[in-house]
Amino acid sequence: MKKDPRTLIVALIILIGCVLSSGVAHSEGVEALKGLSSVKAVIGFSTGDPKGAVTYLTLIGDTLKDPNIQAVTKNPDFVVAFGGPSVKLLAKDTKGFSSEQQKMIEEMKAKISALAKEGVRFEYCNYAAKLFGVEPAKVPGLQVIDNGWVSLIGYQGRGYSFVPAN
Repeated sequence: MKKDPRTLIVALIILIGCVLSSGVAHSEGVEALKGLSSVKAVIGFSTGDPKGAVTYLTLIGDTLKDPNIQAVTKNPDFVVAFGGPSVKLLAKDTKGFSSEQQKMIEEMKAKISALAKEGVRFEYCNYAAKLFGVEPAKVPGLQVIDNGWVSLIGYQGRGYSFVPAN
């Protein structure tokens, strides 16, 4: 079968267009980070949905390793502050959740431990835990603090960008 040179040229143009457009899409976030020498974020984590929590933790990990973030600094400073309904996901007793949700909670705890090893710091609001009547589980990399709002105020006052995860 003989190949038409025009087909080859069109295919080449499409390939070049795809390569160039993927480069543009990848670099979109760079403009927002231009001029930064560090990346500091505090993530206000309040979702009480186990599946949503796993999704957010995956996104946090992906953001930590994002090429645009890594171009600014190899060691971004991320703090995840669990408050509100999210504290129920990190309770010692998770009997109120279905077996499928409990599996998601275990996956969530594993992600917390893995991200903590990569330098992400995790806080658990004891004030919220008392409001929801839960006792925090011992999760490696998770620090229990008295009041998550006080912590969020402090981090933002020190230049951390606030990112909601609810």
